[in-house]
Order: sequence, then C-alpha cells, then structure tokens
Amino acid sequence: MLLQFNFKNYKSFRDEVSLDLSAAKMTEFSDRIVTLGNEKILSIAAIYGANASGKSNVYDAFEYMSEYVKNSFRFGGDSKDGEGFEQYRPTPFLLDTGTENAESMFEVYFVLKDDKKGKSYNYGFCVGKNGVTEEWLNSKARTARKYSTVFYRQGNELDLSGLPKKSQDNIKVALEDEALIVSLGAKLKISKLKAVRDWFISNEFADFGDPVSNFFMSRLLPKGFVDNPAVKRQVLNYFASFDNSIKDFNIEQIPREKDSKDDTYKITALHKKIGSDDYAEIPLSGESAGTLKMFALYPELQEVLDKGSVFFIDELNARLHPLLVRNFILTFLNSKINKNHAQLVFTTHDTWQLSNNLLRRDEIWFTEKNTDGISTLYSLADFVDKDGTKIRKDESYEKNYLLGKYGAIPSLKSIDFFKEVL
Repeated sequence: MLLQFNFKNYKSFRDEVSLDLSAAKMTEFSDRIVTLGNEKILSIAAIYGANASGKSNVYDAFEYMSEYVKNSFRFGGDSKDGEGFEQYRPTPFLLDTGTENAESMFEVYFVLKDDKKGKSYNYGFCVGKNGVTEEWLNSKARTARKYSTVFYRQGNELDLSGLPKKSQDNIKVALEDEALIVSLGAKLKISKLKAVRDWFISNEFADFGDPVSNFFMSRLLPKGFVDNPAVKRQVLNYFASFDNSIKDFNIEQIPREKDSKDDTYKITALHKKIGSDDYAEIPLSGESAGTLKMFALYPELQEVLDKGSVFFIDELNARLHPLLVRNFILTFLNSKINKNHAQLVFTTHDTWQLSNNLLRRDEIWFTEKNTDGISTLYSLADFVDKDGTKIRKDESYEKNYLLGKYGAIPSLKSIDFFKEVL
C-alpha cells in the first residue's frame, strides 16, 4: 500500500509536495483505516482543484515515476530498442530559470501487502538532463524506528551494501547513467529489487481527460471475459449495480486480417424488449458514454482489487452520475469487497462527493496555482483558516469549498467581452 508520494520540480510543481495516505489522528470513520505492520493507512485520496491548478500533474508525476521504474534499463546508449533518454526526461518547472535545467525528484513510501514481516520501504530517485543523478532504497522493520540503507547512489558514489555480493558486482558492471538500479536489478532477478519494481507494475492508471486513452480503454476486455462464464457473470453483476437494463453480452470473434496477431471481438449488449421474452442486441459502441466508461474501468478495477494495488484515476467524475461515482468510491471503502486493501487516488471536480458523510478530512486534497504559475498540494486535514483554526469534521465541506474557504477554486470574471462584438 502507498503511504506517501513526494515529488519536486515536475511540470507546474516547482517546490516539493507530498500526497500522504497515512491516516491522521482523527475520529471520523476510524473503522476504515488499514493497519499493516505499524502503519495506519487510508484507502482513498480525492484531489480537488480548479482547471489548470495541477491536479492532473499529480497523476502525471506518479505515472511518470512508475513508467521510469519499469522501463529505465532500456534507456542506455546501447539500447537495442532504439529508445533514447531524451524523450523520457521529466518535464521540469519551466517558469523559473533556476529549475528549468535542474533535476526532478520522485519518492514513495510503501508497504508490500504480502510482506509478513511488516516492513515498510522508502524508494526515490532524481533525474536530470543527462540521466539519473541520485537514487535510494531504504527499508524499515516493523519494530525499527529508523530506515536502513539497501542501496544509495549519487553521481559516481555507489553504496550497494544491502544487496548480495554477487548482485553488487553484476550491477556495477551493467549500470548506466540513464538506468535505475531498481529497474536493472529486477532485470537481473535480484529479489529485493524485483519486489520494488513489481509494486510499481501492479498499480493501474486511467486518464479520462485524454480522448486517446478513453478510446483504447473502452476497447479493453476484462481478463477471462471471452472464455470464462464466471467472469462474464461477474461483469454483468458489476453492470447491474448501476444499470440493470443489460441482461447479457454476445461475444463474436472477428476473423483476423493477414498481418494481425491479435484476436478481436464484436461485443453486443442484450436488452430485454418491452412486453416480450426477446432481446434487442445493441453494439457496445452504441451504449452511453457513461456505460462505456464503466466498462473501461472494470478490467483495472478487477486487477487492483485482486492485487491490492493503487488505482490512480484522472477525472473520475467525467461522464458519470455523482451517485455512480459514490458507489465506485465505496467499493474501496468496503472491507468485505476490498479484501486486499487496494487504494483509489483520483482527481475530480465533483463537489457532491466532498462530504463529511463520505470522506475523512485527511482523504481530501486540493491543488492550487499562484500568480507565478506554481502549484501547491495540501490536505483538508492540515488546512488552517484565516483565523488560525483547523477545519472541523462537522463542517459542510462542499459549501465551504465553493465559497472559497479552502482555496483551490477558479478566479472567475464575467464573460462580458462579447458585448464589444455585438
């Protein structure tokens, strides 16, 4: 489970910010806190903010870190795939001459759910113009107070003392400036490093603000959907939770084209006809945008619930009714459904969910951008009003947010420039 995500000098975030999923000391919804080892962890983080305030950049930062961990061993000068490092360098904060050429930092604290020893891990790295400038991995036993070093790297300095001797030698021979030790170590089958790499691989991302991503996601089929009747029934039950008009699916394989290596299928939804025992067949592409989005969400939802990983969604509320969004959130808060402690981190404009009847104060986050174009990230649990008072749990979060009490709302002007045209 993710405990904390920190990053710095990435897109609109010049200064270091932290998204913390460690549970704060507060009384509301205490039964939903997950305890692993000595860590008390939240399953939800909802990020609010005005358009262009930096919400999507929080999503992008976590996705960038994950992708770099998975792929960095391919970025060296001898890459057979022909992939260069330049296109994978993170985008720094460009509105300040002191940061546009500086390194970007990414760091996580997390717990492996299957680690019976209850260890927590701290992993991070910095990436500059020419490659990795710093990287570290630390671990802490359940009973320990401090983290101990597994490895540390800065420039030409390399401390691999927490790894087996043979593994140290292999890394020293193969490591390049552009590659992460974790990525390379996982490729070399070093168990400690593979466990870290695999934690990143297990996490899922869905960007519903991206039309291209929307298009491809809506065409992904749930694992086992084609040939496993139990999975098909599970998908139908999932749809019945928000739309019981779909009674079944027909799945028809489309003949492959000559150059195609992948199987493709035509999916039609069966709807009961009025006053008849017959069914109308409607192509899945003809269903509503909301239905297609829920279909697109299902494969990743299935994966994260099975693996107990993190599901990061940008614009969860897009094209979905607020009650449907609420039901989706409650899936992660229901311990009978979310048995493996999966987590949901999402950005949204849906203030209907901004309620003390649904979310804890430490589950609510805001992004705000100042006049210099610098984004900040802060939690409602840490917010202090102009009188120096922290937010109470019985406040109307939605009302106060829209009134601007917590910041992170658009600064609006009347759209009266049309008068000049008329």
